[in-house]
Amino acid sequence: MRTAENAVVSADGGETGLVRIAFAGVSTHRMVARLARLVRSQHPGIELELSSQNFAQPAMKRLLGGDTDIALGRWDVVPSTVESQVVMPDHLVVAFADTHPLADARHIGMEQLAQEHFVSLPLHEGSVLPDRLRRLADAHGFVPDVVQIAPDTQTALALVSAEVGCHLTLSSVASNVTDPHVVFVPLDDTTADVDMRAAWRRDNTNPALRVVLDKVVALDEGDS
Repeated sequence: MRTAENAVVSADGGETGLVRIAFAGVSTHRMVARLARLVRSQHPGIELELSSQNFAQPAMKRLLGGDTDIALGRWDVVPSTVESQVVMPDHLVVAFADTHPLADARHIGMEQLAQEHFVSLPLHEGSVLPDRLRRLADAHGFVPDVVQIAPDTQTALALVSAEVGCHLTLSSVASNVTDPHVVFVPLDDTTADVDMRAAWRRDNTNPALRVVLDKVVALDEGDS
């Protein structure tokens, strides 16, 4: 009887249950791995179901459709039925081949890229980085010369390595990628930075959700 009562209390407190997480892009991989390790060690009664998406918008659609409990990604706008919180501040960087003349720069201004060829991600609805590329270039008086559309970040960086063009991406991507032929240079303009958010539905009553959300926030605070 006592075991059954303890199980009920544990469930009510969010110490057991399933939490589904949809995450988008290379930039989330290290965070998701740390989160899985943390939950497994501190809350072994909680099971994480992980789903990787190429872009943030599909992760949001899964959230809105009730197919996941937490979405990790970058969105300029979230629906009114969704709550979100910044869990990792991020900064824009430019990826160059290590043979590029600007590869040795400590930082770079957008105006220096007016004559460059770009590799871009697809301009889907809600896709943040292609939008930032267009907006920043427009603010500096030029239209970016996009010579190749890549289906995902890994492919984009492979094309950068092959000297096809440069690629506007994120500092968190740089920390998750090890390619000796790709160099990441910080962009001076931080007005269009894109922070990673955790998003969840307001009506989600899963008690384990709050436990996992607290752990996601703790990751940015240096927990490991």
